[in-house]
Amino acid sequence: MATVLHVCTTCRAGQPVPEGTDAPGRRLYDALAAEAAPDGVTICPVECLSACDHGCSVALSKPGAWSYVYGRMTDADAPEILRGAALYAGTADGLVPWRDRPVIFRKQSLARIPPLEPVK
Repeated sequence: MATVLHVCTTCRAGQPVPEGTDAPGRRLYDALAAEAAPDGVTICPVECLSACDHGCSVALSKPGAWSYVYGRMTDADAPEILRGAALYAGTADGLVPWRDRPVIFRKQSLARIPPLEPVK
């Protein structure tokens, strides 16, 4: 199964959102969706990732692999998010070597979640 890049579309990044304007999370999703998704990656909008205190957030997951949640993202980060998603998709276990990860993934990681299946 493919890697899923979940994007919180309701995130307000700690700011009020004037009526009739898109939330920062929606703008982030739109920026990501406007680019070609890396091979093996599906970009999926979600209502909330419960990382509200950490700005716009995204999560990467796939079966049998570690999952990650990243915060403090903006629509300007879309190219680096997609680069990181491609690297993640290219692993069997979700563990991209630290030095190979985009800087925003190294510095803005909120959580690393183990796979549902036991790691052998």
